[in-house]
Amino acid sequence: MSHPPLNPLPSREGKHTFARGSFYNAINAITKNLEVFTKIIEIELDEEKEYPFLHGGIDKTFKIIENSFGVAITVRGNRLLIQGEDGFAERAEKLIQEIREVNRNGYILKPEDIGYAVKALSEGKEISVKGLFHGSIPVSSKKRFIIPKTENQKHYIDAINAYDIVFGIGPAGTGKTYLAMAMAINSFLTKQVSRIVLVRPAVEAGEKLGFLPGDIAEKVSPYLRPLYDALFDMMDVDKSSKLIERGIIEIAPLAFMRGRTLNDSFIILDEAQNTTSEQMKMYLTRLGFGSKTVITGDITQIDLPSGKTSGLVEAMRILKDVEDIKTVYFSERDVVRHRLVQEVVKAYERYEKRDTEERH
Repeated sequence: MSHPPLNPLPSREGKHTFARGSFYNAINAITKNLEVFTKIIEIELDEEKEYPFLHGGIDKTFKIIENSFGVAITVRGNRLLIQGEDGFAERAEKLIQEIREVNRNGYILKPEDIGYAVKALSEGKEISVKGLFHGSIPVSSKKRFIIPKTENQKHYIDAINAYDIVFGIGPAGTGKTYLAMAMAINSFLTKQVSRIVLVRPAVEAGEKLGFLPGDIAEKVSPYLRPLYDALFDMMDVDKSSKLIERGIIEIAPLAFMRGRTLNDSFIILDEAQNTTSEQMKMYLTRLGFGSKTVITGDITQIDLPSGKTSGLVEAMRILKDVEDIKTVYFSERDVVRHRLVQEVVKAYERYEKRDTEERH
């Protein structure tokens, strides 16, 4: 007697359950249905000790694993059943076991934290969630750590650790500024630097502040808001506000950097594609002893007036042969915001490519 395919369905409790029969009947049915699932792996969990793993929103993580590996994951009580093709089931099991181990150490991984590992493992690459976790960036915050979510993000973190000047180039949503902020906070907390300086061109079209209402703080505040958002996401608002008041964390428009030399500092220049040649040269010569800088930008989103050369684009050409300066390039594959952001970036790139080809 042939058995129909067994499809796991979500229960009212939010867990996966079987469409029919008891747990053991279900196992028997799956075993006989080898043309659909050729590998079955069962994991026994300690429901008391692993309660957060089983009931802490793990359904979303399981769904990601199911979709990526082409497996079905079923939870019944303290037993977890992985059903899938030979090879893929083992990779899914390896990932789940590593997530369990990280969780047992008191850290709850969110679905977005394992996205990179899931993608790499589903493609047959050797990668470890534990390894990613050990390469995480500890920050003083609601989030206990920040881990790279793509291979390029890992290269970026490694580059910031190894080089004093790093360029992060790529589209929106790839984590260029966010990870640089995390590294800056970690450097401050571990006493590698004594201050953090966050810099941005104040107005995209050349810092024409005179046309904006209010005093200088009110004029530049909207353009620096993304840096505040990243800072407050990683560090307690009261603590970061006190550090800002004391000048230990400084958030300023690029124009305020002229004439300064910054020692023992971690400096981030964000939206660098909107700097002029003069501004970029001025900024790069501010770096003092014991300091590190990360310069981020998207060279496809330059808002300078027509005819003005982007200081970022020019600097990349001028400095490309300097060994102690590292450039990390991101692409749409590194977009870690909402899934639709990645689709928007791809759509615009296709459109711009067609438009360029038609004009030539």
